[in-house]
Amino acid sequence: MQSFLVRPGAKSGTKIIIDDQKQLHHIRDVLRLKAGEEAVIFDGEGREYLCVIESVDDKAVFNIRNETRLLNANVNLTVACAIPKKAKFDDIVDKLTQLGAERIIPLKTKRVIVKLDKAKEKARMARWKKIALSAVEQSHRASLPVIDGLTGIKELIASSGEFDLKLIPALIGDGRPLAAILEENKPRKILVLIGPEGDFTPEELKLALDAGFYPVTLGKQVLRVDTAAVAAASFIKLFYEDR
Repeated sequence: MQSFLVRPGAKSGTKIIIDDQKQLHHIRDVLRLKAGEEAVIFDGEGREYLCVIESVDDKAVFNIRNETRLLNANVNLTVACAIPKKAKFDDIVDKLTQLGAERIIPLKTKRVIVKLDKAKEKARMARWKKIALSAVEQSHRASLPVIDGLTGIKELIASSGEFDLKLIPALIGDGRPLAAILEENKPRKILVLIGPEGDFTPEELKLALDAGFYPVTLGKQVLRVDTAAVAAASFIKLFYEDR
């Protein structure tokens, strides 16, 4: 069954109307959906609708059969990840969205090689949001993650007081197993910092530790940036899946 994420205001009474031309083209000309077929629609705010297509022409009209308010996740996860070389952050956004991260922060640290001016950052942000939208529809997730603008590590650490648990996997320092830290805490909001190629600098690590971050290890292997982000998010989400 096909699923779609719709913009706010698409619901009107017992119907959902899609008139965005790109999405309409996908429904009508690519998927070739017809009246009478079923689809699942998410509103991006935690509601899921089981629908039957009424018509598809200059707009797609869906009749709502059932509405479900999806439960909030057991844990709210934010991953702040240093931007790696090439286009790997595209994959990071895709995978973290599928895994259920609620917030993704492109992170600038001293050893980040990729430099983005305002124009490049704006273009990247537009692409990342498009990737997240596609991942939401593919994974049948009910809401879009928040994707922040490029954020400096000092700025992020200074504003990290809202989180119940703050984690920093790092190659330097005495990191404890991630599972052990999670067993000892019952957080609702978790922040994970993922460093760049070459890891965090000693100064950045000290700044994080002084702000209450726990140093953790993701295993004996040295992981690439994209692998570390996905590994941390996967473990945390699965750990709290049934808790």
